[in-house]
Amino acid sequence: SWSCSDWIGPFYPPALKPGGFIEAYARRFRAVEIDSTYYGIPARSVVAGWREKTPPEFIFAAKVPGAITREKVLRNCAAELTAFLSTIELLGDRLGPLLLQFPYFNKTTFASREPFEKLLRPFLKSLPKDFHFAVELRNKNWISWDFLELLRDHSVAFALVAQAWMPGVDVLAKALDLVTADFCYARFIGDRKAIERKTQKWDKLVEDKRSEMTIWSGELKKIVNRGVRTYAFFNNHYAGFGPGSVKLFEDLWEKA
Repeated sequence: SWSCSDWIGPFYPPALKPGGFIEAYARRFRAVEIDSTYYGIPARSVVAGWREKTPPEFIFAAKVPGAITREKVLRNCAAELTAFLSTIELLGDRLGPLLLQFPYFNKTTFASREPFEKLLRPFLKSLPKDFHFAVELRNKNWISWDFLELLRDHSVAFALVAQAWMPGVDVLAKALDLVTADFCYARFIGDRKAIERKTQKWDKLVEDKRSEMTIWSGELKKIVNRGVRTYAFFNNHYAGFGPGSVKLFEDLWEKA
């Protein structure tokens, strides 16, 4: 996301109005993940405005609405998906991957991965081929070679997540081929509850993630060196200040 008022000063120019945030953001970064689409489908005029305010090479990734992934969990959601895609495609060649972010499923929701997979298989098969999708799982015990093969069969990316309770990317990379599409999608999320105990203001780094970032940089560089286009997004909750995390990661990437 780009709409953080705490970034005024340390990242955005002083006195910049929210309407100018995306333009300022796009002058510094090459892509953004839209968080707001998880909570609802934006107006078509809003999407058109995003396109108009950003340069031709800028890319928008976007979360698929939570009504599909969290509320209905892929059941009877064709109408919602069609409505979302018909709106977000107004971004045209600025549109990047679309993230299917699933929550952690407890035993009362799905006793195992199998019943979830029974819903996921036909859903993946029905996805239109002119869009790019990524899947994020938060049940770490569901991650295995056969699940990644399912995504690979449909050219859907397996989202790599830097999150407190998920396996490290180096651990996963030793056991699995993490590339399941013609692009890679990485998300640096951290531990929301833990960092909110340290700060409620997102204007500076409050956690040292240099060691973890170094590991991630090394693993993502291996993927990039395979010719796979790779997206990496950082939120404020990862270390306290999204733009600061990106700057640090860029520095480590160059040193790698």
